[in-house]
Amino acid sequence: MRIDDFGSGIANAWSELRPATRGLVERALQSGGSGTPSSRNFHYDARADLELSRFLTALDDRAAEKALDPEKGGKLKSIADTCAAVLLEQTESAEVFTQLVRRAQVQRDYRRIDSLADALTSRFPPSEICELARSEDKVVRELANEALARCPISVLYSLLNDPVDAETARAALRRQVVEYGSEEARQLVNALDQAEEL
Repeated sequence: MRIDDFGSGIANAWSELRPATRGLVERALQSGGSGTPSSRNFHYDARADLELSRFLTALDDRAAEKALDPEKGGKLKSIADTCAAVLLEQTESAEVFTQLVRRAQVQRDYRRIDSLADALTSRFPPSEICELARSEDKVVRELANEALARCPISVLYSLLNDPVDAETARAALRRQVVEYGSEEARQLVNALDQAEEL
């Protein structure tokens, strides 16, 4: 099947991909749709994330249509899953992470949610994790808060001077005290509380 066979919406979304981004999807499709593990060797490309996110949205919207014939629908779902796998391998974006979590929730793909949680702790910058911890989506928020609670204290300490992320970092430190019994986190929280009282 050609991409045009899936309708003008998909064809338009495909045509908006830069050649390098299109190549990520094509290589993943040729390798059986398992994602692109080698893409982690490359510099993170926020623009490719945005392009692939829009393409995935177009694929999922088209796949959800009732009038789609089963063969075409199956192929479309396979391409969408491959696109999602590529995003999972490379994304460092809070928005894309949220999109992938919501997609996995809808599909009840809990293994994918676990993979996303692993990517969050291994790859996302602390400021993006803090943004996710303020998400309106409960599952996204819980995954982010769990990731922050496992962050090294030095990372959380560095966030305390950020006016946007400071309260989220403090909550993570408190969680380290309560859930993990961290003495270092307890001392830091006590010092912060005493500084506020002055």
